[in-house]
Formats: sequence, C-alpha cells, structure tokens
Amino acid sequence: MMKTMATQLTLLLKTGSSRSNGWILLKFVLMLIFLFALFSVLFHVLMLYEGRQYSWITGFYWTLTTMSTLGFGDITFHSDIGRLFSVLVLFSGIVFLLVMLPFTFIQFFYAPWLEEQNKSRAPRAVPKTMAGHVILTHFDAVAVTLIEKLEQYGIAYVVVTPELQHALDLHDQGYHVVVGELDDPETYRRLNVEQAVMVAVLNDDIASTNIIFTIRETSDQVITVTNADLDDSLDILQLAGSTHVFQFTRMLGQALSRRVLGVNMQANIVGRFDDLLIAEVPAMRTWLQGKTMAESRLREKCGVTAVGVWEQGMFRIPTADTRIRETTVLVLAGTRAQLEQFDRSIIRETDKSGAVSDGPVVVLGGGRVGQAVANALDLRGIDYRVVEKKPGISEKFDHFIHGSAGDRSILIQAGIDHAPSIIITTHDDSLNIYLTIYCRRLRPDVQIISRASLDRNINTLHRAGANLVMSFSSLLTTTIMNLIHPQKVLMLSEGLNVFRMELSPRLENQVLRDVKIRGKTGCSVVAVKKGEDLIINPDPAIVLEKKDELVLIGTASAEKLFMEKYPAATEPE
Repeated sequence: MMKTMATQLTLLLKTGSSRSNGWILLKFVLMLIFLFALFSVLFHVLMLYEGRQYSWITGFYWTLTTMSTLGFGDITFHSDIGRLFSVLVLFSGIVFLLVMLPFTFIQFFYAPWLEEQNKSRAPRAVPKTMAGHVILTHFDAVAVTLIEKLEQYGIAYVVVTPELQHALDLHDQGYHVVVGELDDPETYRRLNVEQAVMVAVLNDDIASTNIIFTIRETSDQVITVTNADLDDSLDILQLAGSTHVFQFTRMLGQALSRRVLGVNMQANIVGRFDDLLIAEVPAMRTWLQGKTMAESRLREKCGVTAVGVWEQGMFRIPTADTRIRETTVLVLAGTRAQLEQFDRSIIRETDKSGAVSDGPVVVLGGGRVGQAVANALDLRGIDYRVVEKKPGISEKFDHFIHGSAGDRSILIQAGIDHAPSIIITTHDDSLNIYLTIYCRRLRPDVQIISRASLDRNINTLHRAGANLVMSFSSLLTTTIMNLIHPQKVLMLSEGLNVFRMELSPRLENQVLRDVKIRGKTGCSVVAVKKGEDLIINPDPAIVLEKKDELVLIGTASAEKLFMEKYPAATEPE
C-alpha cells in the first residue's frame, strides 16, 4: 500500500502543474512553521515578563494546543498582555490550521492527486500491439448496439472522448475508453489508427468533418464511416476524406418502405446474400392460405424454401405442421429464378388477381424518415398518403396531409379504412407506441410497420401491435458490420439476421440432416458454400466438409446460441 502511494505521489510530482502546486503547499507549510516558532519564542518572553520560566518543549506544547484550539488550560497567562497574546495565537490557529490548511491541502495536493488517480483509470492510449480494432468517436444508444455486435464477433473496439468524467463513467460501466481531444492528430496516433480496421465517426456533421480531416493527417488508409444528417454534408464529408458517407435516416425510410406487403402478392425481396435472395410474401388471399408447410410443397413446386414465418410480429422457424394463416408472412430463400417461379405460381394458382387493396399506404410522420419512405414508395409506383402536423412540411409536397396522426378524421382522410399498410416514422418512441395501439384498434387486419429510435422499445412496439419494427441503431450496426466483414451479416428486420459462419470442427464430416441445427439452436441453414459454389437450399443429405461455410437465418438470440455451440475453427472452443 505504501509502495503504491509512493509511486502515485512520484507520478503526481512529475507534472509541471503538480510541481507548482506542491511549491505553493510547501511555502504555506513553511509559513506555519515560522508562526509556530515565533509564537513559541514570544511565549517564553511573556512568561519571563510574568516571572515564570518553562522549557522550550513546554513552549512548543502550549503553542500547538492553543493554535489547534484544544486549549487544555494547564498553562495560562496571568497578565492582560499574555491573555491578548493567547487570543492572537488562538485566532491565528483558527485561520491557518482550521481554515486555510485544509483548503490549501485539498486545492493544491488532494484534488490534483485525485485527478491523477482518475486519469490512470481512463487511459490516454491503447496498447502498442492493438490492431484490427474499431474506433468510435461518439457514444450514445446507437454506439451501445454497435459495441454489443462487435463483442459478439470478437472485434476489439475503443471509445474516445475528450471529457474525463464521461470517460470515467464509461469505464465504470465496463466499456473500453480512451481520453483524448477529437481534433488532435496525436489522439489518433495513441489509438493506433493506422492499425485500426475502421473509425466510426457518428458525431454531428460539423464535428464529423473536423474529425475526419484530423484523422487524415495521421492515416490516409484507415476506413472511416460517417453519418450525414443533411444532404449538403454528403459532399463536404467526402471532400474531408471520409471513406463511406451514409444517410442512415434515408436508408431507414427506404428499408421501412421495402417492408410494405399486401400491395401485390409477389415476393418482396428484402435482402441479398451473394446469389441467395431473401423475400417476404403475405399469405393473405393466396392459394397458400389454410395449408400446412408440408401441404404447400413449396420446394417441390418452386425450389424456394420457407425459412421462417412472421405471425403477429413474432418470427418463428416453421415445421412441416405449421399452418399458413391469413395473417402469416412467409420468409422465403432462393435464387432469383426460383422466386420468379414462385411469383408465377401465385398468379396462376390464386383466384384473386393479386391485389389486396386499392387504398394508399398511410405514412404517419413527414420528417426525414417519412419523406424517405414517401420517395421510395413513389419510385415503386405505390400510392401513399403522409400525415404530418407541421404545415411547413405538409404544404411542400403532394400526397402530404396536414393534421395530427391521432385525429381519426385525418386518418380517414388519408385513407386508413382501405390502406394495406401503415408505416409509423416519428422519432418519438412513446408516440409511435401510442399510434400503433390506436391504428391497431382502428384496423385490426392492417399491416403496421414502425420505426424504433431505442432498441429497448422494440418489444413494446411489437406488443402494441406492430407487425414489423426497424431501428436506426440496428440498421447502422448491420451496415458497419457488413463493411468490416462483407457479406457476414444481413439484417432482414429487427432481431432477424442472415449470417455467414465458417464450419465449426464439431460439424465436420457430418450429414446436415443428422446434426439437427434447427432443433438445437433455432437457426435454419439456407445455403452451404463449398469453395466458389454457393449451394442454395441444400439437400438435407449433404455432407459438411472442412472449409465449408454455412449461411444461416435466425433471431439474434438464436445466432448467439449457434455461435456458442458451434464456434468456428479460428475461435477458442
């Protein structure tokens, strides 16, 4: 303990400001010693004046007890001048020992020492050997989701912040953090930026421009990912040197619009994994409705595989006995040719023409995400109405209706009675939950797609009645993970991923049917890559061999369970 304190004291005294503070404290202590000696001498002089004589030790004893206000009273003056001297010594002790000494000690010694202690808890550099890591220049709820995914895939990360207290708070929460100014090139040198796999710059547009420009002073090669809030910032951030500039709010709007089902009965492609396509299709009013998976014979008729079903906002891996209901949305995997064959079967074997509703898609919220949804729907030739309460926005665009989304008359004007889908895009999760409950009560049969700003509200939105929920943070996280490991992860919707894994040694030389991956983990194998060949919807009798890769689909929890049960060869078992 004493050795540790001595080391810390030595480190403290090495800094220039600490040496200055120490000199001030030393001068104050020397002044106290001078007063102590002066009062002891005057004590002897006044005692001789009264005809008494004491030893020097007694003089030191009297001065100390009086200045410290202990005042035992065993030695007192009899004359008035002696008593006045005692009062002077007493007040000097109160001022210097009880007031100024603690303040001086705290201000010039304890506070700097405590600051050095805190700095040692929040490092200012990463180890020299650190490489292949991700640097984050901003910490918020989005960063939390990204960090969780990085940890899941064993990718090191570090958060850099200029504020010491913020760094200490993050350190106490278990995050890897470094203190440093974001506009100082030396900060990024201490972060080994040249060995980093990526820098995620998710600050506001102006701060991000400065950070990117600063990073390029240190490294021309490191990949940077930046979010642009404004359209004008796209070119500026690229000119500053950012490798990838995204408008994630616009991407979220486009992703929400792609989930609109029920406008027609053809398969809606929602993801691509090399030649493997993932599509969603509603069973409502098709020949599939009412059949079990076994009775549908999808694989035999079209070559596609139903790898999952959505039922009232819940994703499930289907079995042969799973009944396809009116509210069921099938998740299909196959090649483009196989999905086109499926579309032809829908047109051929469905009594209806394929149109579910001639009403417009209703979009609640006309902000940046809502406008992105509207643009995407317009490109697809889908009729829509956007409800927005701000007149400055609603008056600028066609198909926009000015009014509150909580007003039933406004919703009726927007066409909610005949809408095939409702997309809720506001940035306020509480309002989204309210609107989801309200719309579900007005239209129990409609498809509701909602945006979530915070991941913790995703389950609440599902319980409120949303069929699908997508969040900004998950979209950003998936985009970054795909840049780090291209075609490693594909998010289909909130909590549902397609992911690629190297074959675990535990699965080598085994028949796919025999290992029962679906039953043990909840993940479904949708493709096996053997060398350069991607075998989509593999035969259950296929033998898994060393160096094969599996492409699987499953929820986030099922993905985590699979990685725990069947770690890749490069991971410790």
